[in-house]
Amino acid sequence: MPTRAIRGATVVAENTETAILSAARELLQEIARANALQADQLISIIFTFTRDLDAVYPTRAARELGWTGVALLDAQQPHVQGDLPRCLRVLVHCESARAVSEMKHIYLHAAKRLRPDLSE
Repeated sequence: MPTRAIRGATVVAENTETAILSAARELLQEIARANALQADQLISIIFTFTRDLDAVYPTRAARELGWTGVALLDAQQPHVQGDLPRCLRVLVHCESARAVSEMKHIYLHAAKRLRPDLSE
């Protein structure tokens, strides 16, 4: 099965463990739902986050979803003046028979402004 990459982002309400993990779970679940992905199709998940989020590593949300066979990585984004605050971005690599053009990138809440071309 071909390898695909899916991007996504969301904004976290506050810098707490609960808020970060909730936002990360929501983003991952929406990516999986929109792209009809099962856990065994996931190859790797890379989260990046703005420096104002430091209460917990967001990849922990993937493990809490039971996604134990996927490689995970957390990385802090470089600070860019005027960047969206409390922003959590993700890159999911997966196996999928869907064409690249059929893959759905997911931008939630205020992060929709990062990719207005994908907003409905």
